[in-house]
Amino acid sequence: MTSKAGKISILCLSRNVLHSGRFALFTRVPDNRVHTFGERSYSSRPAESPHPARQKVTINIIRKLYSDNEPITVLTAHDYPSASFVDKAGIDICLVGDSLAMVALGHESTSPEMLHHCRAVARGAKSPFMVADMPFGSYEVSINEAVKNAIRFIKDGKMEAVKLEGGTEMAETIRAITRIGIPVLGHVGLTPQRQSSLGGYRVQGKTLEKAKKLIEDAKAIQEAGCFGMVLETIPEPVATHITKLLKIPTIGIGAGPGTSGQVLVQLDMLGIFDRFAPRFAKTYANVNSVITDAIRTYHKEVKERKFPAKEHCYPMEDGELERFLNIVGSSDNE
Repeated sequence: MTSKAGKISILCLSRNVLHSGRFALFTRVPDNRVHTFGERSYSSRPAESPHPARQKVTINIIRKLYSDNEPITVLTAHDYPSASFVDKAGIDICLVGDSLAMVALGHESTSPEMLHHCRAVARGAKSPFMVADMPFGSYEVSINEAVKNAIRFIKDGKMEAVKLEGGTEMAETIRAITRIGIPVLGHVGLTPQRQSSLGGYRVQGKTLEKAKKLIEDAKAIQEAGCFGMVLETIPEPVATHITKLLKIPTIGIGAGPGTSGQVLVQLDMLGIFDRFAPRFAKTYANVNSVITDAIRTYHKEVKERKFPAKEHCYPMEDGELERFLNIVGSSDNE
């Protein structure tokens, strides 16, 4: 804001100033130079990390949890705040799952651009072992293309491992990726990226022949080098049998309690995603209603001019308010 004479004081907030949580009072004079009168800090952000660091979970720790028969916890994250929750809660593996396309972006299926989300999650979760879903089309075309894209998830996405769906048909691809030192988490059973060919999101392995195929797939990707695998939406007896058969961890989702660990989609278990609720997803909190009520209250208070209150406003330095009002008054009279 400038006066007719070009002498009015203005309050500026630059991007760097906002990021640091500090602001300064500036005056812009007729020659367009900017002078700083003073700087004050009104940041509500803590100077240090809001949660203390814990021991970094590595692939060796995952293997030890498995050998000690301690259940492995896995939870998805899709951005910095959700990753921070995973970190603070002590989760073992943070999965940047392609389910974010549905639960966070509103798509009908799982087909997001993943690297952007991986980088955000990596900034928020420092302690869990970090795994990312390779999205549909990034590893099926050729083995060379799969290896190239897996490298991008480690190098550009700041992940530590990748997850891909499929059984015996993906064994050579998994072998090639692990051969260059990238850990792979497999995924058999319901494979959401192929849901159209499966007739939708349906339980897999409900007949003897289909259960035998799941066992064959699980063995194949274990032999190919997977450090573990997700078993999704398959009957509990089949999942338990596969878990006992293998020498690597199984992570269940809709596969019963007999697996080596469990994974849930964060926005499902928090009750935020409300378009539908999978049978296997336990809702641990109804955050959707909490958020909606909070936003509704904000809307109401703004309409009633109850927000912002005095405690939400920034003061001027002692004696400066009177000077400011005098300048404003004189400008208004010109």
